[in-house]
Amino acid sequence: MEKSKLSERWLRGPLPSIPALLQPIAHALLQAKDEVNSIMKDFPEELLWLQVAGLASPAFHLQHMKGVIDRLFTYAMESQLNYDQLTYLAEEGKPTTKLYTLSLLIKSFNDQIDTAIKELSNVDENTLTKHCEVGRKKLPSTAIGLYVHAAEHIMRHVGQLLVTVKISREMNTISL
Repeated sequence: MEKSKLSERWLRGPLPSIPALLQPIAHALLQAKDEVNSIMKDFPEELLWLQVAGLASPAFHLQHMKGVIDRLFTYAMESQLNYDQLTYLAEEGKPTTKLYTLSLLIKSFNDQIDTAIKELSNVDENTLTKHCEVGRKKLPSTAIGLYVHAAEHIMRHVGQLLVTVKISREMNTISL
């Protein structure tokens, strides 16, 4: 069996275009992408917005993970959120009039991971400790702090998504 099928992303070796200090972040984001695609494979569309046991819906997790990466990487690049990002944040978890299908949400998440990996490949390691301001309150952070938080926050939601999807699938099986 090929190496990529046997090991998690961090065990597959360094990514050639990613600076050394950012390798763990890139590995975590790519691992999240792998796991989300596996978790959501053949997930019933009708369960996408279902909130079970007081948990956020699978759709929320998919929207939120994409948004978190976008927002935290924006702050790490010393920018503030634009109108589209603020609108997206306000709509997370809401089945709005926009057509949020499973395939659209997965594609959007995957595209955001790919964008993040490209952005990481352009980061100068000497800028990782630069001061960054977060949000309207301009809370203090560093670029490396924002990148690390993006990775750990996404992995936390991957775990929550896994549990929610398992419960949703089980409840769907029982109700048939």
